[in-house]
Amino acid sequence: MLDLKFIRENTDRIRDMLKKRGTDVDIDKLEILDRERRELISKVEKLNSEKKKLGKEIGLLKREGKDATEVMAKMKEISNEIDEINENLKKVEEDYFAIVKTIPNMFHKSVPIGEDESANVEVRRWGEPSCFTFKAKPHWEIGEELDIIDFKRAAKITGSRFAVMKGLGARLERALINFMLDTHIKKGYREVLPPFIVNAKTMYGTGQLPKFEEDLFKLCTDNDYYLIPTAEVPVTNLHSGETLDSNELPLKYCSYTPCFRAEAGSYGKDTKGLIRQHQFNKVELVKFAHPKNSYEELEELTKDAEYILQQLGLPYRVVVLCSGDLGFSAAKTYDIEVWVPSQHTYREISSCSNFEDFQARRAGIKFKDKDGRKRFVHTLNGSGLAIGRTLLAILENYQNEDGSITIPDVLVPYMGGITKITKESK
Repeated sequence: MLDLKFIRENTDRIRDMLKKRGTDVDIDKLEILDRERRELISKVEKLNSEKKKLGKEIGLLKREGKDATEVMAKMKEISNEIDEINENLKKVEEDYFAIVKTIPNMFHKSVPIGEDESANVEVRRWGEPSCFTFKAKPHWEIGEELDIIDFKRAAKITGSRFAVMKGLGARLERALINFMLDTHIKKGYREVLPPFIVNAKTMYGTGQLPKFEEDLFKLCTDNDYYLIPTAEVPVTNLHSGETLDSNELPLKYCSYTPCFRAEAGSYGKDTKGLIRQHQFNKVELVKFAHPKNSYEELEELTKDAEYILQQLGLPYRVVVLCSGDLGFSAAKTYDIEVWVPSQHTYREISSCSNFEDFQARRAGIKFKDKDGRKRFVHTLNGSGLAIGRTLLAILENYQNEDGSITIPDVLVPYMGGITKITKESK
C-alpha cells in the first residue's frame, strides 16, 4: 500500500503511473472521499474538544452544588452528533480504503515504459540455446514415454493441470528441491518451512488480497484460510507487525513449498505439460532490506537465482519487466527465462522483485534505524527456482536421440549416482 500522505500530495504522479501500468483506478472519486474523510475527522475532533470542555464544566458545577442539567443536555446532543458523524466517517473510510487497496505500487525510474511483455527489455543471456541433430520433443512427450510424468492419472484423481511424478521423475523433482536449498543456504539464506495455509490478513500483507482473490484457492466459506500461491506470502509475513534492528538487515530466507494457483483467466494457455499447473513446487528467496541498498540486494538475489541455472547448465536470459507487465506490488522485476527447445523460445522460470516498502506498509514490518527512528523495510523475493519448470527444462535440454535423459552433473549425487533416465529406469 502507498503512504496516504503520498497519495494525497501526488495524485498526478499516480494517474501517470496508472496509465503507464495500464491500470484503471478512480482517483477522482478517491480525492472526493479523502476530502470528505478529512472534513468529518476535523468535525469529530472539534466536537470531542467541545465535549471535553463541557465535561469539565459539568464537574465544576456539581462541585459547586449548582444545576448542571442544561449543560449535560448539551453534552448529550454533542455525543449524539459525534456518533452520527462517526457512522458516516466509517462508511466514507470503507469506500476510501477500498480504492486505496487497489492502487498498485509506484514503479522504479529504471523500469521501461510499455503496454505488455513485448516491451520488456533483455538485460543479458547465459549459455547457448540447445541445438540437436534430431527433432526436439516436448517435455510432456518425454515424460510420458519414460513413464516419469503421468497427466492422465492426475486428471482422474483431481482434474486438468495437475501431474503425477513417478519413479525417477519424482526423485528428480526431490533432487532439485534439495540441490536448490543446499545451494542457497551456502549463500547465506536461512531455510524456513512455513505453513502452506494462511489467513486473509497474511494474503493482504503481500498484496494478493483483495485484488487477486479469483486466483486463490480458498479452503471453505466459513473461515478465511487460503492455500498459498507462493512461499513469498507466509515467509514475508514472518515479521508482520514487527520492528527489526537495522543491524539485522538484510534478512535472507529460502523456503521450499508447494504452490496453489487457480490461474483464473489463463484457460487455453499452456494447457499441455508443466508450464501452468494448479499445483507446483517452488523454492523461494525472500529478503528484508534497508531502503538505501535494496536495489543492490535485488541484483544479488537475481544472481543467486541465475546461479542455479548456471550450475544446471541450462541456457537462459534475464529481462526487466516494463510498466505494463509489472506485478501489482512490485517496483521493479527481473524475469529469468529458461530456454525451451521444443518451443524454440525462452520461458519464465523466475521473477525477482523489489517491492520497496509497499508490502511492508501493508504488513506493518518496520526497522529501527541507527538514530532510533522507525521506518518501513524494503521487501524482495524471487523464485530460486520454480521446480516444475526447471524439471521440464532439464528434460528438454538434456534429451538424447534414444529418448533418454542425461542428469546434470550437479544433480548426480542427489540422484544416488544415477546419471541417466531411460525407459528401463524405475
